[in-house]
Amino acid sequence: MGINKKSIFVFAEQVDNRITSVVFELLGKARELSEKLNAVVVAVLPGYQIAELPKDLYAYGAHKVLISDHQALREYRTEPYTQVIAEMIRQYEPQIVLFGATSIGRDLAPRVAARIHTGLTADCTGLRVEDERLRFLMTRPAFGGNLMATIVCPDHQPAMATVRPGVMVKRLPEPDAMGELIPFEIDLTENHLFTKILETVREEGSKKLDIQDADILVAGGRGMKSAKGFEILRDLADVLGGEVASSRAAVDAGWQEKAIQVGQTGKTVRPNLYIACGISGAIQHLAGMEESDFIVAINSDPTAPIFNVADVGIVGDVFKIVPKLTEAIRKERTN
Repeated sequence: MGINKKSIFVFAEQVDNRITSVVFELLGKARELSEKLNAVVVAVLPGYQIAELPKDLYAYGAHKVLISDHQALREYRTEPYTQVIAEMIRQYEPQIVLFGATSIGRDLAPRVAARIHTGLTADCTGLRVEDERLRFLMTRPAFGGNLMATIVCPDHQPAMATVRPGVMVKRLPEPDAMGELIPFEIDLTENHLFTKILETVREEGSKKLDIQDADILVAGGRGMKSAKGFEILRDLADVLGGEVASSRAAVDAGWQEKAIQVGQTGKTVRPNLYIACGISGAIQHLAGMEESDFIVAINSDPTAPIFNVADVGIVGDVFKIVPKLTEAIRKERTN
């Protein structure tokens, strides 16, 4: 059947033949947009020996998968990936192209946009189609997160955006879903922009769950006073079966690692339960966690902005409240 011009492309980023989680979030949003635009959702999948991956893309919302299986695409390199994606866009002329705002997506998307002479809206937190004129609207934080800018790309096609992981909601997967697989052949031209990967050194993996995948997060901020202060948050997280997260202030102070930072310059999370301890609730932090299902805030300042988004607020000393809360939950669990 092929692909007509009324399509939404989603870059299906994969690392070591595993689809990155944000791709499934983007497919869910693309399906939502496609219903208004009467468009098809196409996952564009570059890589090498990736024949088993399309079934997951169909399950999460792709109508079609445009696959380019080439040895030069085994590991991510900017130039060959740019050549492939740009050529796919030139050939099929989609209306919209979406990338995850991952390290790969942030490297690839602007280069593709430049190659095909269109615009790119980076780090979007909202995507929608205008009801009347069916314009594609892309929303992102601006001026340090103090306001939200809505951007359109009326003069060039396709409209392109990168979207922060954790912002969009995945569809419930349909394991038996099927779609059309479309092979894409390309002669990748080796040029002076091709880098060579001499060696891949993998960091020792942590056994901790990524905070974006955790159902329960216990987050600490400046009010925890030191790295040692986070120990009581780890105790609470362990009792609840969750993970510890951090505000930017605690990361900047060197108390916690960047990988667990929540906020505009960190990760966007939406757990079932978010417990904010000693976090004042600056707008940059709220942007990363306000979509959590249930928010509990513990802070000694009754006027802290975090209480404006909390479902339950506790005014008091976090160093007295958290240990008591941990002990009460532990007793309840053992009874």
